[in-house]
Parts: sequence; C-alpha cells; structure tokens
Amino acid sequence: MQPALEHGAAPVTPAKSSRELVVLQRLLPFLSLIILFIALAIASPHFLTTTNLSSVVRQTAVINIMALGMTLIIITGGIDLSVGAILAMGSVLGTMAMEKGLSIPAGIFVGSMTGLLCGLANGVMITRLRIAPFIVTLGTLGIFRGTTLTITNGLPVHRIPEQFSFLGEGNLLGVPFVLWILIACALVTHVILEHTRLGRYTFAIGSNKEAAIYAGVPVKFHTTAVYAIGGMLTGLAGMIEASRLMTGQPTAGQGYELQAIAAVVIGGGSLQGGEGSVVGTLIGAFIMGLLSNGSDLLGVNPYLQQAIIGAVIILAVTLDELRKRRTASA
Repeated sequence: MQPALEHGAAPVTPAKSSRELVVLQRLLPFLSLIILFIALAIASPHFLTTTNLSSVVRQTAVINIMALGMTLIIITGGIDLSVGAILAMGSVLGTMAMEKGLSIPAGIFVGSMTGLLCGLANGVMITRLRIAPFIVTLGTLGIFRGTTLTITNGLPVHRIPEQFSFLGEGNLLGVPFVLWILIACALVTHVILEHTRLGRYTFAIGSNKEAAIYAGVPVKFHTTAVYAIGGMLTGLAGMIEASRLMTGQPTAGQGYELQAIAAVVIGGGSLQGGEGSVVGTLIGAFIMGLLSNGSDLLGVNPYLQQAIIGAVIILAVTLDELRKRRTASA
C-alpha cells in the first residue's frame, strides 16, 4: 500500500517528475557556467581582468561559430567530422586569395564560400548516396585535409595584409570584434531554427525522419542545406583563425570537430537528433573555454584538461539518456 498523503499535499506524478528533469537538464549548462565563472574568479586573481576575459572571448569565438553550424547538423540527427579540415581549407584559400591581390572582404568571402561548398558536398553525398554522415564526413575529413596540404605543399600562407588582423584581434566600441561577429551569427542561426521553415523541418527530420518524409518534408534538400550552412560558418571561423594567427595554416583545426560537437552536447543537444538550441551551444562552448582558460591560470596539466572535457561530455550525454528514459517510462 502507498503511504497516505498529508492533508493538502499534491501527489508527485511521473509526468511531473519528468517535466522537472527536463527543466533541470535545460538549466544545468547555464548554472554550470555561472558556478564555473564564480569559482575561477575566486581561485585566480587574474581571471576577471579585461585582458583575460577578452582572451577567452577571442579563443572561444572560432569554436563557437563552428558549433552553431554543428547545432543545425546534430539537430537533424547527423554529424560532421570534417569541420576541422574545412576550417583549414577555408582559411588557406581565403588567405591565398588575399595574397593574390584580392581585398580583405573578398578573401573572407572566398574562405566562407569554400566552407559552404565543402558542406554542400557532404550534404549531397549523405542524401544522394544514402551513406551515414559519420562515414561520409570521416572520408571527406581526409579529402579536404589532403587537398589543402597538396595545394600548399604543407607550407603556411604568410603574405597577407596587416589590416586583416582586425578580424580576429581588433576591438569595436571597446569589445572584441569577433564577439560582434559571434552575436550576429548566433542571432541569424536562432532565427533560422525558431522562425523559418528550414528550422521547423530541421527539428522534424531529427525527431523522426520517416514521419517527416511521409508529411511531405523535402528531407534531402533541407538536410543538404543544413550541411552547407554548417560549412559556411566553419569557413568564416577559419578566416577568423587565420586572422588571429596572421597566416593560413593547412594544419589548422585539428581536433576542432570534437570541440564543436562537445559544445552542442554540453549545451543540451542530443546526438540522436531533434534537440538543440543556439543558447545552449554558446553556453557549452564557453564552458569549455572557461575550463581551458581556468586550467591555464591555475597551472593544470594541459593533458588533464582534455580528460576533464571528456568527462563533462560523458556526463552531459548520461543526463540526456536518463531524461529520455524517464520520459519514456512516464
């Protein structure tokens, strides 16, 4: 027999419990970011300095912008392992364009469009050849990286205009210019997800691809579009990376794909598709940025930093699985 409820007490139903778990999971990344920020402010006197906070913004901007594109891809139930190689190809071709005499805006455009074409190629192969995104992007990772190394003979591109450094290192109204770029990209991505047909179809494809097909959703077209947008954002991130380094590095972006995926997962995105948000992804990326920055300030071994981030990813996925099981059993 169940114990009698006290007078006036409301029974705790499974549905109510599941809703509370959903709310908790959605708030957890934000609460974690606040706690981490406060802890680092207490632990290190150098953390709250303008120089250090600007450095955190600049360092995380590249991963943040890449992760925005990855958010769209993961919501569809896909994944892109080639973004690190796309970043390198975009930065190399964009800086090579400037080296040949094109203007800085034209060079940034070339880098972004290179990323778009790479993402488009991924999307076409995934939808037309009906091959799993993991396999396609694992293959194109090698293709894009190898092509970039071949074009440059493995050497970086150096002869680029000095003014190009403003993109990654400059300030506008006392704020790092890359933060303005990140805000603009985040707003556009949010509008796409929440207020356009592409956004609605993105969630529909990730939630139930077969049901989306039967409902008349052009799944192939919109899936390809999502990968193209992700590639374009990665190309832009590549130009920001090149601006910070003042060189087009053919080896740039190695391991960035894992950081972009981690930002989405830590921010509440589901690798099974159908879930994710721009705000959550930004929070996830900044959590990783603060972990890295705080570890540097506190003298933590950089190898241990990777282990910490890996543990955070496993924890985020575990919480997502627990929530889904509770929801299914409710």
